[in-house]
Amino acid sequence: MASGRHGTLYIGVTSDLLGRVHQHRESLIKGFTSRYGVSRLVYYEGFDDMITAITREKQLKKWNRAWKIELVEARNPDWDDLAVTTFGFPPGP
Repeated sequence: MASGRHGTLYIGVTSDLLGRVHQHRESLIKGFTSRYGVSRLVYYEGFDDMITAITREKQLKKWNRAWKIELVEARNPDWDDLAVTTFGFPPGP
């Protein structure tokens, strides 16, 4: 998730992507994402099991910012909010 193309990036893992996106967009959970306005889903990966997902999360968190940006832009060059364009959420603020 991101606050914008040049803003804060957030990497996390969840078993309920749509529920977690809703929590971030509505700032329902206080912490990093609400503090930095991270509410746009710009990239996601799906996994069959949580262990693999957590391993990938840890790998991505070690990457430098440029690598993360390349990863997002390879699939989402315009940094569209995938919660809106893919999952039908209403446009956010």
